Amino acid sequence: MIRELKTLVAVAQEGTFAAAGHKIGLTQAAVSAQVQRLESELGFELFDRSGRTAHLNRRGQHTLRQAQELIRLYHELGSAPHGSAPSVLVNIGAIASVQRSLLPQVLATFHARFPQCRTRILPGLSMDLVNLVDTGDLDMALMIRPPFSLQSDLRWTTLIREPYRLWVPEHLANENWQDLLRTQPFIRYDRSSFGGRQVDRFLRHQHLVVHEKCELDELEAIVSLVGHGMGVALVPQTASHAYWPANVTSLDLGHHTFHRDIGLVHRGKGAVSDPVRALIEIIHDAVGLPSSQGDANT
Repeated sequence: MIRELKTLVAVAQEGTFAAAGHKIGLTQAAVSAQVQRLESELGFELFDRSGRTAHLNRRGQHTLRQAQELIRLYHELGSAPHGSAPSVLVNIGAIASVQRSLLPQVLATFHARFPQCRTRILPGLSMDLVNLVDTGDLDMALMIRPPFSLQSDLRWTTLIREPYRLWVPEHLANENWQDLLRTQPFIRYDRSSFGGRQVDRFLRHQHLVVHEKCELDELEAIVSLVGHGMGVALVPQTASHAYWPANVTSLDLGHHTFHRDIGLVHRGKGAVSDPVRALIEIIHDAVGLPSSQGDANT
């Protein structure tokens, strides 16, 4: 709610949704969505929606004064005594595989350098995470690259490229991967995720009809099901694959290999705080990217 109240104040100050979005680092659509969410929560409209400028109605003006006071009180919550530095919260979205691999090292380095900061990690699907970055609810997200262009004020950096493999029970290690996809039960990577959509496109492109047994999103659970003899699965080889069941092996797809790009999405560096900017550089360092990289759209 506090983000929506800050957006309300910005719109009132700037006069239009577009100008408010430019000031606070959001798209016009994201500003509009936050205002609509706030109006839905309150149960009444805040603006007279006529013309191109955003005019607060009477209830909107009253709500604006209350919002300004609530924001002031919010910023005083947990104020450090005796003039010590206040705590800064950084909100990070991350898919499950990144939380287990890259993120612990990055967070340890960040908190060693910035002990006054706090971090909050929000798990989720990549589609949800990129939307939360766009609305300003997250400062950044570590996720799968989306199959579409991002909003103009969002930036994408590819950090890791993970090749897809066909994961099979060990006794099938010498079989042809195409034959196995045609004949064995198939454990599908959830099609509502970006990675699952890649698998779906690959199967259609290869004209492969599979015998679907189960569909889920968690990669380790998928490979565990392969280990229990339920079937075969097309999933990326992640940094944590060394911890997958010993009775499961992967088959290379040869020149048909496709990849899942894991990367970082955030608003332009001019629209983020100093701690967020520093965290971006730490993430780049962790994967060996030059610090100047990563301020371009996908």
